[in-house]
Amino acid sequence: QVQLVESGGGLVQAGGSLRLSCVGSGGTFSRYSMGWFRQAPGKEREFVAAIDWTGAGTRYADSVKGRLTISRDHAKNTVYLQMSTLKPEDTAVYYCAATRVPLTTTIGNYDYWGQGTQVTVSS
Repeated sequence: QVQLVESGGGLVQAGGSLRLSCVGSGGTFSRYSMGWFRQAPGKEREFVAAIDWTGAGTRYADSVKGRLTISRDHAKNTVYLQMSTLKPEDTAVYYCAATRVPLTTTIGNYDYWGQGTQVTVSS
């Protein structure tokens, strides 16, 4: 069993930055590939970014390329999502998730999920 806890969300103005964190515990967290997803009100949950277990491989949704960066620190059992040049359309609850399938964008491939953290971008 892997437990995931996100933090770092909040209210920010358009053009601003935030860094989300996801701390993992239990199981062999360091061997899991990780992903960030988001869900806006009235919309389906969507893929944002993924990183493989080594940290060398990453993948992004087209809508966030060049603005969001995923990374991980094995020593801290933490995955980060650095968010820059934020837009109102980035407003959503952001979730981290763990999978055995490297760099997958498919929600069903993720085995463990955090509780989510709210990001609100004002215009």
